[in-house]
Amino acid sequence: MSVLTLVPARMASTRLPGKPLAEIAGEPMIVHVARRAAEAGLGRVVVATDADAIADAVRRAGFEAVMTRADHQSGSDRIAEALETLDPDRRFDRIVNVQGDLPTIDPRIIRDASDLLDDPDVAIGTLCAGIAREEERANPHVVKVVGSPVKASRLRALYFTRATAPWGEGPLYHHIGLYAWRRAALSRFVDLPPSTLETRERLEQLRALEDGMRIDAAIVDTVPLGVDTPEDLERARAILSGRKSA
Repeated sequence: MSVLTLVPARMASTRLPGKPLAEIAGEPMIVHVARRAAEAGLGRVVVATDADAIADAVRRAGFEAVMTRADHQSGSDRIAEALETLDPDRRFDRIVNVQGDLPTIDPRIIRDASDLLDDPDVAIGTLCAGIAREEERANPHVVKVVGSPVKASRLRALYFTRATAPWGEGPLYHHIGLYAWRRAALSRFVDLPPSTLETRERLEQLRALEDGMRIDAAIVDTVPLGVDTPEDLERARAILSGRKSA
């Protein structure tokens, strides 16, 4: 199947204004993300943005960018518009959505999400990691995936929640918001209205589950650093500066 990796990026960020262009190890953060996505080896990588400055930075680094509207409510809506612009002839069957604030992500786990679509029953692939820190179990900012094991390295997602779930003894899994979509699933998803549980939990992936789409999650070793605050940015700078000098 043909894979298109899209990286949505917008300038608006209340906690870290101009986040995609924040400098890390001599390059804008969005360039690091595009590079990690390309290193996954899945094929074409394009940054989808509403800002000329982001597109210019990406192109100067040798990557593709496509302009999208500024009024999208989510990254899923942005990549759906980008897909139709880039591929009106429908050559791509799989769409991988890598968030634009993951500059240190391991390219191997991007492939792990895409590989879940080798199963024809799976509409959407995503990622999760076991929760090891006690304080994360009840943290509503740590989204949990509740799933039924398919194999040792994979869950079939039954629910996503900000609560501590499931109850009882056993592991809890931190959901990682990276998605591999079948094209038909993405098209259907963006045409659906927000669902009841999506609105209540503020988790858009519940819209897909409520519609009956199957989501599987590959279990990976660690949660990639998402850059949302100045403190996160400093951590990313330390990690990537060390990698560059090694």
